[in-house]
Amino acid sequence: MNNESSSKTALITGGARRLGAEICRHLHQNGFNIIIHYRRSASDAEQLCAELNQKRVDSAIAIATDLTDPEAVIELAETAALVWNGLDVLVNNASSFYPTAMDQVTEQQWDELLTSNLKAPFFLAKALVPRLKQTQGCIVNLIDIHAERGLQGYPVYSIAKAGLAAMTKVLAKELAPEIRVNGVSPGAVLWPESGVSDADKQEILSRILLRRPGQASDIANAVAYLVQDANYITGQIIVVDGGRTLHC
Repeated sequence: MNNESSSKTALITGGARRLGAEICRHLHQNGFNIIIHYRRSASDAEQLCAELNQKRVDSAIAIATDLTDPEAVIELAETAALVWNGLDVLVNNASSFYPTAMDQVTEQQWDELLTSNLKAPFFLAKALVPRLKQTQGCIVNLIDIHAERGLQGYPVYSIAKAGLAAMTKVLAKELAPEIRVNGVSPGAVLWPESGVSDADKQEILSRILLRRPGQASDIANAVAYLVQDANYITGQIIVVDGGRTLHC
């Protein structure tokens, strides 16, 4: 690994697949060295890492970490800061997402959803504050439009994302002026891999002003904007939902 690289470095959690992978590709295309965090998606992470390194030698690395393990979170932060002797960007993208019926939800589900969507992003940010201060870096949190309007059948997930939205604004105050903290809140961008019927999709699309789902690139573009072109923006959450939250 070329530790003398002058490129900026970004750590993207949950970066092996779906939105995370698109964010990795987009920032890499814009000249960033990329640290791809993953938990179980080893094959996807390795393929993405090889793809990026083929385009620019020694510009990407994949690191497996269980973000529910506090010690592993600290180890990830330490490793990420050493790979290219510094860190400029943290993108908190990793997230657990599944329904939790109110009369059946368990404490284990509560702990898992709150940890992956809120606790881990907080403590990873905390561990990286010294490095991000050195580089005048930034944090971007991937939230969800259902942080504001809870998704029926997903109460714990919605609560966790609401906490992440609050955390974004709180950390913007706590970490200023050295570190900017913002968020991106996707709407219907990538359909869940299961549990959504064609009828469900059509019903959702009928409530989107632009009458179409978004693309992963729409989210990656918003993240890149906050990272590269928004030097005077902090504590803000960009909603990328095609106007869905404006629908009455």
